[in-house]
Formats: sequence, structure tokens, C-alpha cells
Amino acid sequence: MATRHSRSAARLMMAPAVILLLGWMLVPLTMTLWFSFRKYLPMRGGDLGGVGFDNYVRFVTSSAFWPSVQATLVIVGGVLAITVTFGVLLALLLDQPIWGQGIVRILVIAPFFVMPTVSALVWKNMFMDPVNGLLAHLWGFFGAEPVQWLSQAPLASIILIVAWQWLPFATLILLTAIQSLDSEQLEAAEMDGAPPLSRFGHIVLPHLGRAITVVVLIQTIFLLSIFAEIFVTTQGSFGTRTLTYLIYQRVLESQNVGLGSAGGIYAVILANIVAIFLMRIVGKNLDA
Repeated sequence: MATRHSRSAARLMMAPAVILLLGWMLVPLTMTLWFSFRKYLPMRGGDLGGVGFDNYVRFVTSSAFWPSVQATLVIVGGVLAITVTFGVLLALLLDQPIWGQGIVRILVIAPFFVMPTVSALVWKNMFMDPVNGLLAHLWGFFGAEPVQWLSQAPLASIILIVAWQWLPFATLILLTAIQSLDSEQLEAAEMDGAPPLSRFGHIVLPHLGRAITVVVLIQTIFLLSIFAEIFVTTQGSFGTRTLTYLIYQRVLESQNVGLGSAGGIYAVILANIVAIFLMRIVGKNLDA
């Protein structure tokens, strides 16, 4: 059992790391909060004084604010639906004894290590190009007209690109959870005559509950700040402007760091609302 002296020594040794971590998070957040109450134009005179809540009012009353929030939530929801659904299916497939299992697993996981910018460029030029893209040739082979993916189905295109990159992460987590399942339960259910769908719904899926909640929580944290894929493909056009991209545009177009900082605070609030909601779900699943 740890003594009072050892606990005090442990706290003392951890203190520098904790202080550094707090400073790493709190200093940028404090500066963002400070600039959000000021009219700061670095390219046109610097700090022009305080404006109170004017930046917040201007940002939230912009005609692009709520559509950007909606686009953000649609992209996050669409990517989560694809990665969780196909992640479970791929995890079940990779858990089976097949020839070349190690090579297949490497190929499935490989997209996760591709940079978002490179991934978006590959999908934009190699797959979704209406003239030379692979999908255009496939459509033409069946006699159909090529699809202008980034203009006719922009949100679906972004969701597809991002889901392709995050699917390996979900598959890896879910595969680990499946491999920890007691095979005796499945064997007993099979001997009792339970069909495969029944075994999946009553044994496998409940066992994956915690892994799914972890996947949803981690992916949501990163997906709320999606930027590179949109910048490379649509540049916020055709209804694909997320809240993060709107903040970038406001700072770039108006050169008003204060206005962009107010948008950043709104993004932090949105992320915390979603995180609290997800943490309640995760907590319930972990306690179950």
C-alpha cells in the first residue's frame, strides 16, 4: 500500500508534466478568448480596441453559421455510421481464418496512415474526377453518365473520403474486441441451434458495445475539426463548409482575428456539448 510519503513524491514528480500540459491547453484558449472580445486586425493596424460581444453576435448571426453547424454534424454522423457499420463487418471478416490473413489486415489498416491531404487528393483526382477518374470510367462502362461528385453530391463525397480514412481505425478497435470474445459462448449457442444472425445479435453485438462507444467518442473528437479534406476538394463550396472551415474563411477574408476567435469559442462550445452527450452514453455502456 502506498504511503503518504510515496504519494507526495509521486505528485511532486508529476507536477511539471501537469503544469506543462495545463499551460499547453490554457494559454492558447485564454488568448483566443481575449482576442474574441477585441477588433484585432494584424494586417490593418493591429489591435483596434475592445468590441465586447460584437464578434460573437456577428459570427452567430451570419447566414453561414447554422448551415456550417449542420454540415459539420451531417459529416460527423455520416462518417460514424459508415465506419461503425462496415468496421463491424470487416472485423468479423478479418477474424475468420482466411488465406493471407496478415496481408489482408495490413491492406485494410493502411489507409489510416495516409495523410488527410494526400487522401483527399487521391480521391479527387484518381476516383472522383468526372473525366479521368476511375468512377467515371466505371460509369461509362455501364453506359451511364459520369457523376460530378464534388458538385452534385458534395457532402456524400466528403463523407466517403473521410470514412475511407477512418474505417481502418474502427476496424482495428472492433477486431480487438471480437478477438477477446469467449469462443465457448458462440460454440454453446451454435450447439443449441441458434442461427448466425441470432448469435451475432445476442452475443457478438452486446460484447462490442464498449468498443463501439470508444470508436464513436474518439472519432467524433477529431471529426468535429475536419478541415484538410474540404480545403483540398470543395474549398467549402456546395454546402460543405463546416464550422472549422467557416472560421478559417472569416479570418482569411476579413483579416479579423477577433471574429475568427469568437468562432473558435463557438467551436469549443459545440465540441463540449457533443463530448458531454457522448460521455454520458459511454458512461452508461461502461457501467453496464
